[in-house]
Amino acid sequence: MVPNLPNGSNYKLPSVVEVKNLSFAGRHVILPMVLVVQSLSKDIEKAVEILRGGGVIAFPTDTVYGIGADAFNALAVKRVFEIKNRPMNLPLPLLISSTEQLSVLAGDISELAWFLIKRFWPGGLTLILPKADSLAPHLGSGSNVGVRQPNHPVCLALIQRLGNPIIGTSANISGRPAALTASEVREHLEGKLDFVLDGGRCPGGKESTIVDVTGEQPIILRPGIIPATDIDQAYREYLEAKRCALP
Repeated sequence: MVPNLPNGSNYKLPSVVEVKNLSFAGRHVILPMVLVVQSLSKDIEKAVEILRGGGVIAFPTDTVYGIGADAFNALAVKRVFEIKNRPMNLPLPLLISSTEQLSVLAGDISELAWFLIKRFWPGGLTLILPKADSLAPHLGSGSNVGVRQPNHPVCLALIQRLGNPIIGTSANISGRPAALTASEVREHLEGKLDFVLDGGRCPGGKESTIVDVTGEQPIILRPGIIPATDIDQAYREYLEAKRCALP
């Protein structure tokens, strides 16, 4: 059973900027950057047109700058691998603007996964989920897929206006430090991208936490902006909720 997700499928960009504790930028924080979408509207539209044409861009997220391509364009995705010098057997994570987009990416999503989605999305948690049978081979030859709903208005606007999930890997050569500003992206990837959307410094300063939820308990594959203690606490609460639901 899929629970109600107030911060998931019905998530919309707030019309009023609300500033909360930015030290928790990876978790359910409304960033003080919503008005940036209006000021960057021309750049966002340019970026969307490039994505629609099979191009590759860099863009800000709530964690670090990402390299983006239309996830359903196989040639564009292949180019992201080449830009990052990333082995083709390491699947690229996907970014979505709402949980409704999960239906075309993931298969059987567990109760545990939905619990963590409700707790941490939109935010800095990438979940490893069972891949949908219909998902294109270029998005991974294995049985799983990595997905995240970011908490950044510019990034969400890109996905919403494109209408498809986008690749959301860090804007750097594999193994090198992630970029937090557009100037760092240009320094790392000069001449390799079709466009760099400058949305200012990324507030998170650290990559997303990657958690595998294909089994009975969450397994942290990469530490990141959401502390392991928060994942552990959420898992304990999930188990307690299940215990209380028993007849």
